[in-house]
Amino acid sequence: MRVPFSVLYPVLSITVFGFYPSMTISPQEGWQVYSSAQDADGRCICTVVAPEQSLCSRDAKSRQLRQLLEKVQNMSQSIEVLNLRTQRDFQYVMKMESQMKGLRSKFRQIEDDRKSIIARNFQELKDRMDELKPLIPVLEQYKMDAALISQFKEEIRNLSAVLTGIQEELGAYEYDELYKRVLRLDSRLRSCMGKLTCGKLMKITGPATIKTSGTRFGAWMTDPSALTRNNRVWYMDSYTNSKIVREYKTLEDFVTGAVSRTYTLPFKWEGTNHIVFNGSLYYNKYQSNIIVKYSFETGSVLAQRALEFAGFHNMYPYTWGGYSDIDVMADELGMWVVYATNQNAGNIVISQIDPDTLQVLNTWNTEYSKRNAGESFMICGTLYITNSHLSGAKVYYAYSTKTSTYEYVDIPFHNQYFHISMLGYNARERALYAWNNGHQVIFNVTLFHVIKTDDDS
Repeated sequence: MRVPFSVLYPVLSITVFGFYPSMTISPQEGWQVYSSAQDADGRCICTVVAPEQSLCSRDAKSRQLRQLLEKVQNMSQSIEVLNLRTQRDFQYVMKMESQMKGLRSKFRQIEDDRKSIIARNFQELKDRMDELKPLIPVLEQYKMDAALISQFKEEIRNLSAVLTGIQEELGAYEYDELYKRVLRLDSRLRSCMGKLTCGKLMKITGPATIKTSGTRFGAWMTDPSALTRNNRVWYMDSYTNSKIVREYKTLEDFVTGAVSRTYTLPFKWEGTNHIVFNGSLYYNKYQSNIIVKYSFETGSVLAQRALEFAGFHNMYPYTWGGYSDIDVMADELGMWVVYATNQNAGNIVISQIDPDTLQVLNTWNTEYSKRNAGESFMICGTLYITNSHLSGAKVYYAYSTKTSTYEYVDIPFHNQYFHISMLGYNARERALYAWNNGHQVIFNVTLFHVIKTDDDS
């Protein structure tokens, strides 16, 4: 006889065997319990050998069987409790394993984040260092400036001592006497200047930067025919598509930006080669070869005239472009216009014009290409042409209208801001006004003069 018993995992399987001929157990013996190891499925197996069926009716054997069944039940309950604990522990272990996996993932994330944070912090520090690198030369310059300031302080102290000595020396003179001496000196200087005739350009020095303003291209000027006490400045920003001219009473007002008047022209201008002469503005009318004379006093156009065959609107500009085809200029001998024509193969043409009527008085054809000229200006009837508008530019070519001859020259000048879009000569101040890449600058010129004496015929 085989009686199976089963419980929850771990499973206890109890098999009750009857009498088997192959077994050596006596059939007269009572119930016997044998325990064995787990089977292949991990279940516990108990083997019970029962006596012959005829013996089951005996009370003693029945009592032993009941006791054995109670023991088996107790064992089953204990095993069930153990199973419940095992399941609980197993769930706990599974939960702990899940938490450990989460911790392991977090540790890996923290490690990755730490590396990322370190890398990011390192990059931030590197970026900050890159930002600070440009400050190094600034700091070095501050050191130099500090030393220069100390030097200036020392020079100021020395100058103060010198001025104090001069003041003590001049204390013996009255103010009126000093003023008369200054007037006499000014008169002698003007008399000497009046004896200077036109000269030949020898040298260009500077520039002196007067102001930084406007766009990259433009024009600014004073009136070379005005009286000495008249120092008005006119300002025309950009090379096209504008009508606005600003006027400043003095150079100091120009520097500070104190505009005295604003004019709106009747026509837009083209290029940057304008001049103010005897109170009027002369400029090239937009998209044409017409010269316009505009009076600042009356606010009206006094004259306008077309230059016959003259190229315009970037047909024959200077090297920098900007519709700089027609250049109006003035010098000690009068008013001039520089341009180019197809008839002269795109080479520069010089015309002297009447300031009142704009009529052409005389014309000279040169062999210098207008498109290869950086800028040009007239001094004493000679046209000086630069070879470029960029760094390294120099006066390269000179054409004399007096002799109708030309020569190649080599007069360098400092293109401080690398791009010149306007260069005009002022005969009163013996200086070149320039628009240098958004900077308004002045160059000084040195001329070779012949001084007339009273004995000269």
